[in-house]
Amino acid sequence: MIEQSKKFSKKAAPERSARMVETICGCKWSLTVFNLLANDIRRPGEMVRCVEGLSTKVLNECLRKNMEFGILEKTIYPELPPRVEYALTPLGEKFLHILDSLEKLQQEMDSTAASTQILSNK
Repeated sequence: MIEQSKKFSKKAAPERSARMVETICGCKWSLTVFNLLANDIRRPGEMVRCVEGLSTKVLNECLRKNMEFGILEKTIYPELPPRVEYALTPLGEKFLHILDSLEKLQQEMDSTAASTQILSNK
């Protein structure tokens, strides 16, 4: 009896998560914002003051994109003057673990490329 070979369909990247990674990693400031949050800097005004070259307009766009993807959540406190803070969502925490893994992969690739370059120069 001839065994039928299994047919595989074309595998596509998961649309929403792939777009999310591309958008967030392509944003010049998102990774900086994540670093600020990791250092307990949660208020937009403080973020702008802590990062040279970051404008309020660009920060607000970055925060909005991250909220649309569900990575960040915004808390508005009912006080005067108004106070707004941002924090990572549980999805955002998972996303940061993925970004950390990508960073480690990049370091391994850089290390491998450097080793290959050294060997080819001998």
